[in-house]
Amino acid sequence: MSARRTATERASRSEAKSDEAMSTEAPENVHLIGGEMLLWSDMSNVGGTTDWRGAALELFRRMLPPSGRVLLVGPHPQLVVEEVAAQAPSAAVLLRSYPDACALGERHPGLAIFCGRLEVFAADEPYDLVLALDGLLRTHSAEAPAAAWIESLDALAALVAPGGRLVLGVRNDLGVDRFIEARPADRDGADDQWAPHGFDPSYPSGPAALDAGLESAGLTVQRRYAAYPCRQAPRSLLAREALTSGLPDALTFSLSSRGGDRMLVADPLHLTRLVFRHRLGEELAPLWLAVATRPPQGGESPGTGGAGELPLGLIEEGPALYELTRGGLKQLPVGAEHPIPAGRVVEEILVEACAREDVKTVRELLKDLAIWLEQGGDAAAATDSLVYDGERFAAIGPMAAPSTPPEPRVVLCRILRRFAVRLLAAGHHHPWPWPLEADQLTLTLCGMADRPCDSGDLDRARKLDAELGQPAELAEQAPTYRDLLSVRDRLADQLTAALARVARLETKLSYRERELVRARAKIRKTQRKATAYRRTLGYRLSRRLSRPRRVARKVFRLLSG
Repeated sequence: MSARRTATERASRSEAKSDEAMSTEAPENVHLIGGEMLLWSDMSNVGGTTDWRGAALELFRRMLPPSGRVLLVGPHPQLVVEEVAAQAPSAAVLLRSYPDACALGERHPGLAIFCGRLEVFAADEPYDLVLALDGLLRTHSAEAPAAAWIESLDALAALVAPGGRLVLGVRNDLGVDRFIEARPADRDGADDQWAPHGFDPSYPSGPAALDAGLESAGLTVQRRYAAYPCRQAPRSLLAREALTSGLPDALTFSLSSRGGDRMLVADPLHLTRLVFRHRLGEELAPLWLAVATRPPQGGESPGTGGAGELPLGLIEEGPALYELTRGGLKQLPVGAEHPIPAGRVVEEILVEACAREDVKTVRELLKDLAIWLEQGGDAAAATDSLVYDGERFAAIGPMAAPSTPPEPRVVLCRILRRFAVRLLAAGHHHPWPWPLEADQLTLTLCGMADRPCDSGDLDRARKLDAELGQPAELAEQAPTYRDLLSVRDRLADQLTAALARVARLETKLSYRERELVRARAKIRKTQRKATAYRRTLGYRLSRRLSRPRRVARKVFRLLSG
């Protein structure tokens, strides 16, 4: 299907193959409600479904009612479905895809699965918790014109019981990841986006519009989270209160989306850091996750008890999960709360100093880093996992320590080699010769820290990287389009300067050549005059008359000597 294909063509194709699709008997727990898509699967397009993991699962666990009804609307990752099926006493799923509904019904016989359009779904009783993490775009059917976003929201809100909650995921059309990705955004969903929501004026244009839409549907917003680093695989959920108060660099540095196999326009790290520094983390979030509730019957206020249970933020870093609190970070499920270290990321300080060719700042920072390592600093640290407040270094997060403590010189060599690889791979400007390789630049940086290293130290640094599972080559980032353009402009400037110098040298060379030709002509003219003078009678007579005098002088010298 495509945006240009008409509803008539889709209907005729569906009718032609509906008998074949319905020949497969659906499980007993699958109920067809109308508008089901018999030959379509949303889960086959893995790239178009948001991959919610640890942070989102922790949030849902805290909201699952102990004795209520739960409804999943739209496609969800298997982890979320399994969590709801295992924890909720009564759970149901609403999907538009018939093959997906049959597969899910066979996998989870205890779930009540409804297949069809959201607008025609009439529940016997409202639900205490409704999860629509994929949004509302995949709740329509190709067999009927898609409803406006606000109309779908009204239909979804009608399924929430008084005092119940709705968790709705909404992708941001102006998220920071849209400015990073070079591919058009409408390719993410492939053929399922036959009605692009960009033409829907009711689609939320920002956090305020999302709140207004939820309130118009009769819901009260308890908390809205900004999900980072990207809409495909969010690893962090940050509430508005956390974003408006400003987040430390040690926390925001890990909330950027790396390149991978994506086509990047700009450096994700740099652009995301600017978003947080300018307090635009909520407006430019890749997607929002809104938690809203329906007021209880009788017009009473829903209260703040539910909102108090919601975390201020959840951050997933590798296998570890942290909760953002007023005082810092707390590792889950049970862990002590510790403050977030202050200061700037060491790699950013070095990159900025290299861009300014501020060798003094680089030298002083590297000396302080070497002293910190010699005084017991973290052997697994790196410039992209350390912050510096001008006096002390601190690790951004816990890191695996090597089995045997290495020499501080080898640790410093590993850290600087990792930085050299990232610096050269990203195409950043630096004050050293451009053809310099990573190993040569590492030795130069070690010398600037007054800790000279040799090739043997480089080999031991590589082995330490392999032991820590952080090879410098894996930290290498492919240059983005903007980096390539910057490098091209810089090389063009250097080429222009070189061509101008060549032109000046050619002008000077041409002048020197003309001077040389004139000098040679003058010499030849002088030589011709000398030759003509030697042929005169006076010159020949003077030469003959001067010979006896020279002979007499020689004889006199011999006799007197």
